[in-house]
Amino acid sequence: MLSPSPLRRLSPAVPSLPSFSHHRLYNHKPSPILPCFHSFPKPLLQVRAIDAAQPYDYESRMASRFQKSQKLKIAIIGFGKFGQFLAKTLVRQGHTVLAHSRSDYFDVARKLGVSFFLNADDLAEKHPEVILLCTSIISTESVLRSLPLRRLKRNTLIVDVLSVKEFPKSLMLELLPVDFDIICSHPMFGPESGADGWNDLFFVYEKVRIGSEESRVSRCEKFLSIFEKEGCKMVEMSCADHDVYAAESQFITHTVGRILGELKLESTPINTKGYETILNLVKNTVADSFDLYYGLFVYNKNSLEMMKKLGLAFQELNQELCARLHEVVRKQLFESEEKLHTWPEIPSQNGASLALTTYSEPTRFQDLSPTNGTKPSKPEENPKLKIAIVGFGNFGQFLSKTMVKQGHHVLAYSRSDYSDVAKELGISYFSDIDDLCEEHPEVVLLCTSILSTEKVLRSIPFQRLKRNTLFVDVLSVKEAPRKLFLQILPPEFDILCTHPMFGPESGKNGWNDLSFVYDKVRVGNEESRAYRCNCFLDIFSSEGCRMVEMSCYDHDRHAAGSQFITHTMGRVLEKMKLSSTPVNTQGYNTVLDLVSNTSGDSFDLYYGLFLYNANAMEQLDRLFLAFEAVNKLLFGRLHDVLRKQLFEDKQGNIDAQEDPMMKPYQNSTALLTLPDSRELH
Repeated sequence: MLSPSPLRRLSPAVPSLPSFSHHRLYNHKPSPILPCFHSFPKPLLQVRAIDAAQPYDYESRMASRFQKSQKLKIAIIGFGKFGQFLAKTLVRQGHTVLAHSRSDYFDVARKLGVSFFLNADDLAEKHPEVILLCTSIISTESVLRSLPLRRLKRNTLIVDVLSVKEFPKSLMLELLPVDFDIICSHPMFGPESGADGWNDLFFVYEKVRIGSEESRVSRCEKFLSIFEKEGCKMVEMSCADHDVYAAESQFITHTVGRILGELKLESTPINTKGYETILNLVKNTVADSFDLYYGLFVYNKNSLEMMKKLGLAFQELNQELCARLHEVVRKQLFESEEKLHTWPEIPSQNGASLALTTYSEPTRFQDLSPTNGTKPSKPEENPKLKIAIVGFGNFGQFLSKTMVKQGHHVLAYSRSDYSDVAKELGISYFSDIDDLCEEHPEVVLLCTSILSTEKVLRSIPFQRLKRNTLFVDVLSVKEAPRKLFLQILPPEFDILCTHPMFGPESGKNGWNDLSFVYDKVRVGNEESRAYRCNCFLDIFSSEGCRMVEMSCYDHDRHAAGSQFITHTMGRVLEKMKLSSTPVNTQGYNTVLDLVSNTSGDSFDLYYGLFLYNANAMEQLDRLFLAFEAVNKLLFGRLHDVLRKQLFEDKQGNIDAQEDPMMKPYQNSTALLTLPDSRELH
């Protein structure tokens, strides 16, 4: 028998290392020495390198760490409608969101994936990196004073999202410890305007105080990137500049909406695009609480100046209208022996304004027998009309293009020489009205101004026209031309009063879905005359117009509440010399568009809407009263605040819970944000 090798006997069996396992490596017990030799299928000693390839996704792990480093722990103070609106995006981006509010929003927070705290101390002990103040302007100071700042980390970032900026900036610099960082911001959108995303919407901010440490600078950029990632237009601007622009854009927009809201405007069957814009403006502004609007006024020192300018603009427009009315009356009384106007005397109302009295209501429709004993002629298939346009200015040329395109034979006459324009359009132009009438047009279309309609109508040589010619007007008022037609035209002439509720601007891309209002005031009962009237109306219906048959009386009633109010508000705002700002809201862009669309028309057109619509004076009075009502609400509430301070609180301290509007007046810093507040009354 062979004896075992000395070497093998001295070498204990070394176990194999199946894996680089921590607990197996340090808990292994060596095996005893084998008493005899055996043949081993595997080597007793196995060595593995610890730098061998391991199942480790380096890139994913690094990406995960980077993403986590970009996430913030954000506490929203004031978890109302706007706080919840912001929280949805913060959670979606992966940030940890905490919330605190005086009201119980546990259920809402849970659904959004937000941790809600009724106790502010409990929230502060979670050490959020960012405190986002989503309180109302009115309650900001009381909320800020109630925060347990000592329980927060010493360099916490505090951010506000108020619609005014100088007030919270002063407040935070005064109340927050010096080692806290501060950003004043204003997302210029809300749950309504930002419902479909924040892309291309303004986010204004000022880095009021940010520590120099890299971590604090980085935290600030991470917060701002929340809005940048959503596509916001990031505008870095001082709080003072923001409030200057906001007084012109945001405050004026809300004020106009509030004033128009007082009128209780409603949609009409003949809405213009401008009136639709006004209705939307009212809807978007009146939906906000009055406290929000009042806060824009009280806490922005520039708002008072804008309110004064708006009041002066109303007065200036009223003076212009009254001066024109005075001129009309003066000419009638002293300068004209022969009255050109058939209007009755214009009485004064309340010693300040003038209005027209209405005519007695004549018969709206007259059935006329044929003027001769001949049998009515049978209408032709697809007839083309011979149309004479009297008044070949901007609007007359605008209508003629479509008529020529449809194949109608168009003639034109005007006091000014438009022969070259007519030639380019393929229209026969006449400088003599007699020559035009001798061409026997089937339709005479009056495209004159409202003010000159009667004078032009009286100048037409009716005897040179066929006895049953159809007369049509396209004025923006309807009762006045209707009465003139019935009084001046021979009784055998047909009358159609119309109003295309569009013009060269609104109708430049076609007339589809634009309103065309008409009243068949007097159309003979001959088949050919009724057919001719329908053929004229077909010019507009074939272009896609919404055809609205309505009495002239009803038209003027609706138009005074829509068209006249639209033009009046545009004229008032024009006098304020409003301009675009670097931070226009959607509402302010609407206001600027309204000014642009109305100021482009002549004052004569606007004056005609006022003078020749019996309902316009009432609407103007209502608009002035609405301005006074909003003005009274603002200054009346401010007066109550000052009165309570002066007479009802002997110690000068008023409980913010009892009347939160009192808080801004309790310290000198807040009083600085209300210039001339002691001189308002």
